Amino acid sequence: QVQLVESGGGLVQAGGSLRLSCAASGRTFSSYAMGWFRQAPGKEREFLAAISWSGGSTYYADSVKGRFTISRDNAKNTVYVQMNSLKPEDTAVYYCAAGQGSLYYTARSQYNYWGQGTQVTVSS
Repeated sequence: QVQLVESGGGLVQAGGSLRLSCAASGRTFSSYAMGWFRQAPGKEREFLAAISWSGGSTYYADSVKGRFTISRDNAKNTVYVQMNSLKPEDTAVYYCAAGQGSLYYTARSQYNYWGQGTQVTVSS
């Protein structure tokens, strides 16, 4: 069982940056692949970025590639996403997720645990 709690969301102007954190409970955090997703009102939950259990492999959606960076600190049971050059269309609730296994995953169905989400609002 893994419990996830996101933090770091807020209001930022277009072109600004935010770093979201996701703290995980449990002693087996390092055995989970982690991912970030977002969901805007009226839209499907969208994959953004994923990282393998070791942090050695990452994968990004085209919509955020070059602007977002996912990382993890297994000693702190935390995964991060650094978001730069934010745009109004990045406004959404952002979720972290954990999936059992060593690789990274891009599909929602591959993740077993989800956080409650944190709101990010980008003003123009």
